[in-house]
Amino acid sequence: MSDGRNDTAVSQLPADDALSPPPAFVDQANVTDPKVYDAFDAEWPTCWRRAADLLTWTHEPETVLDDDDSDGVRWFPGGRLNASENCLDRHIEAGRKNQTAIQWEGKLGETRAKTYQELYQDVNAFAAGLRDLGVEADDVVTLFMPVIPELVVAMLACARIGAPHSVVFAGFSADALATRMERAESDVLVTCDGYYRRGNAVDLLRKADNACLSVPYSTTEIVVDHLDGDQFFGDRHRYREILTAHDGETVDPVERASDDVLFYIYTSGTTGEPTQVRHTTGGYLSHVAWTSHAVLDLEARDTHWCTADIGWITGHSYVVYGPLALGTTTVLYEGTPDEPEKTRFWKIIERNAVDVFYTAPTAVRAFMKWGAEYPDAYDLSSLRLLGTVGEPIDETAWWWFYDHVGGGECPIVDTWWQTETGGMMLSTLPAIDAMRPSIVGRPLPGIEVGVHDSLGDEVPRGETGQLVVTKPWPGQPKSLCDGTAWDRAHTTDDSEHWRYLTGDSAVQHDDGYVSILGRLDDVVTVAGQRLGTTEIESAIVATTGVAEAAVVGGDDGVQGTAVHAYVSPEANVVGDDELRQHVCDNVEAAIGPVAVPTTVTFTTALPKTRSGKILRRYLEAIANGEDPGDTSALRNPEVVGELETLVDN
Repeated sequence: MSDGRNDTAVSQLPADDALSPPPAFVDQANVTDPKVYDAFDAEWPTCWRRAADLLTWTHEPETVLDDDDSDGVRWFPGGRLNASENCLDRHIEAGRKNQTAIQWEGKLGETRAKTYQELYQDVNAFAAGLRDLGVEADDVVTLFMPVIPELVVAMLACARIGAPHSVVFAGFSADALATRMERAESDVLVTCDGYYRRGNAVDLLRKADNACLSVPYSTTEIVVDHLDGDQFFGDRHRYREILTAHDGETVDPVERASDDVLFYIYTSGTTGEPTQVRHTTGGYLSHVAWTSHAVLDLEARDTHWCTADIGWITGHSYVVYGPLALGTTTVLYEGTPDEPEKTRFWKIIERNAVDVFYTAPTAVRAFMKWGAEYPDAYDLSSLRLLGTVGEPIDETAWWWFYDHVGGGECPIVDTWWQTETGGMMLSTLPAIDAMRPSIVGRPLPGIEVGVHDSLGDEVPRGETGQLVVTKPWPGQPKSLCDGTAWDRAHTTDDSEHWRYLTGDSAVQHDDGYVSILGRLDDVVTVAGQRLGTTEIESAIVATTGVAEAAVVGGDDGVQGTAVHAYVSPEANVVGDDELRQHVCDNVEAAIGPVAVPTTVTFTTALPKTRSGKILRRYLEAIANGEDPGDTSALRNPEVVGELETLVDN
């Protein structure tokens, strides 16, 4: 499906390769005044009061930012609120109790809807049940479930009683779950009996039991009957019995200080060990509400679908807290884009009249690979805004998404942010900024970034360096608020400043737009030259017939490291020597002979997390003949074995 539009390297795209927002979208958008950027700059940090004003506070903040302490900052000090109340009670009081809050789509085609009133009732009942089991404010509750409504109920119930939650991706192993429980000192686990994967039932309860046996203290287990199996429960508690026992009860929302922890979450560990991140109640919720309002253009009238798994930060921010804080209908989907058929996503959009669709570039590349006939067969006219998240999107995939899903009429917001940032940091404002395919956008209002070299000095526009955030922002986690994760940088002129090192390589263009080139550690050093994997992958994907690619470094007796490329052809395209030569020719033309892959392995799929990130550490292990290790974080672990066989042969 390549149309040849990705012939230019990402960092060299001309500024005039841009599309203005469609007038019809601008006419109905939430944020339309271009002066918003100047206003945020002039009023910083009080500008962030606009974000706080999207929430209901039981005690208004004394000020917006307290940064007098050289060791840290506090957002909205003195403010008190409850996240569950902001996501439920105030919408019911506003007369929207019968509006759908959650529209759930199951793997087997089943559907469930919960109105705001029904969600409120379940959350109150479960919150009462947690209290009855001894859970108090500041006790950490671990949640280990697939994307089902009960997971959202548990999250909001924990928030209601002031107990931070720690959602662990359901695909993780028992050991990974136990490690996260122990790090958080969590002795309460809410899980389910199992879920379906590729049509087969997965026993989640056994993993949960093994994890509880592994931690050095006694635990309490609550189990959702998702598969409706005849499980032996013993000392475990049934979720449905808790709801029945506490049906009709209400729990007053516990006031939380703005900087109290709302939840624990872990980085995805795509390149190394996952780390714990703790997000605050007032700052985080303000940030995701504001970005949902300004970037995703959400209001209560919308039906929004973010395809991320709730186990990752994107699911927390833009499946649960951001949309529900604004009173939006949020779609949950427990499945993958091709399960049980490649039309599933388009059926869901058509059936639910989804108008805002936020997904990962890797999913877009899969859609492109399968063919335009799938989305073209469905009525997608309800869509008015598209978004991408999780990794840079190449220009070919961008245009395909724009043309075949958005019908050439929907703005695309290409967003950059991280688990650590809590919410979006770079993007276009869809009613204000022009779109530049494959270039993420500029810092959002109130966000300040720079591109720095290894000495901490800002590099000239157009040059590559590390993306750094140079001012605090409301969604920053506790470690950044207290100063333990900031870098106190001395630049070459010996001035001192705070900065958050993102670990991402980037280029800032003359117009302020930023291209994300990948992680700093996503580089291959060949013959003494450091090559960004994203740049090589973009050149490969620009090859006609190629849908997706991932590049890693492999051991080489001559050069030290060689480029290994894993390439997924488009549907009905054969991965043969001719295509391999085209791939190599494109890389040589775009970057040079040094970047040409030594090995090109054709594959039907690449190993990915449920959030759509390619886990390159598995590919690197395969390239070097090493044991890939635990593959439980993958949504398609079978791919690892298939690739090992391909490489061995």
